[in-house]
Amino acid sequence: MYIQDQIRWDQLDDEILNFYSAIGVDMIHLELRGGVSTVGAGIGEALRNGIDCTPQLEQARAKIEAHGMKLNNVFMSCWREIPLGLADADEKIEAWQRMLESLGRAGIPHLGWNFKPMGNFRTTSDIGRGGAQFSTFDYAEFARNRPEPYTPPVSEAAMWERMEKFVKSVIPVAEKAGVRMALHPDDPPVPEPLGGVAQICSTLEQFRRIFALRPSPHHTMLFCQGCMTELLGQGVYDAIAEMARARKIAWVHFRNVRGQLPRFAEVFIDEGDIDMRRAMEIYRDNGFNGPYMMDHTPHFPSGRSDWLGKAYANGYIRALIQTVYG
Repeated sequence: MYIQDQIRWDQLDDEILNFYSAIGVDMIHLELRGGVSTVGAGIGEALRNGIDCTPQLEQARAKIEAHGMKLNNVFMSCWREIPLGLADADEKIEAWQRMLESLGRAGIPHLGWNFKPMGNFRTTSDIGRGGAQFSTFDYAEFARNRPEPYTPPVSEAAMWERMEKFVKSVIPVAEKAGVRMALHPDDPPVPEPLGGVAQICSTLEQFRRIFALRPSPHHTMLFCQGCMTELLGQGVYDAIAEMARARKIAWVHFRNVRGQLPRFAEVFIDEGDIDMRRAMEIYRDNGFNGPYMMDHTPHFPSGRSDWLGKAYANGYIRALIQTVYG
């Protein structure tokens, strides 16, 4: 049973890796978007351009392993040219295939991704205990202050067409490279156009359809428990059981929230609507053994907010693992 946590490429230093090692993190999730690379530009941009970054990825894996942890996955958003159907979408699909091959050569077994070119949407933060700020979404507030939409609008049918082409193009390459792709849900998981682009990675039914496009053990889900709770509320327990039993969960964003759509706030792990011990027991009973990962934490009013939040959440997760798994 494993705990995983996230760092950016430009945070790949001894101070941060020692911190994670000290608090009992087993695996690292390496964020590649915008990271600095020795190839002379952001590694994310290098990968977008189809450049082989195997040596840089091998060096990152070795550095993490030197601190007693495993580089389990990297994360990259599906480049917007692909879901938006821009002129060079085919070129970017080929670059994604090259990225999978680089990951395989570098011995990195997972790639997290999303299919939401407009990013996440949030509204005014709630304030919690000790003055901590909670990432919050209020649909009514959002509707009053909608961001400038992408033009031309992208329909649901167009998004499905592009998803199908992408999945059928890259999953066979992932299989050959020995890399499991894990799709993160929309956030917030609202199955309608937000920002002018339809969202098709919000509901369980949509995920079932995505998996059916190209059935494969290398085509999985980054099960964001927070997002699924935002959508389903107490129904998240059944969702955990279904996806874990189907072996479709590569890793879990083990996060708690208060409320569900149309309004929710991401709160501390111990104070949301979900019984986190019960949730972990369902993962266990359906064959999932981790890694568990807190993805983001409430913002503390003092300095080093991320470190404080990570230490708190990971301590809580470690105690649950010892209780639930033994």
